[in-house]
Amino acid sequence: MAMSRGNQRSSASDRLEKDVAAADALELARRMAPGPERNHALKLASALRCSADAQGVVFAKRGKPRK
Repeated sequence: MAMSRGNQRSSASDRLEKDVAAADALELARRMAPGPERNHALKLASALRCSADAQGVVFAKRGKPRK
């Protein structure tokens, strides 16, 4: 089954929104004072990142370029 162009664009924007949400959550969690609330926020940010990654968002990583 092929996706129509409209669906591809909306799914791409959904992926980008999830990527932005994950990055924002991680940034906010990193700025929190050490403690149980920060630990919980970091775990939630990690879960968001994993969810966004499962949707196909490619995150830039340092090191060797992708093949």
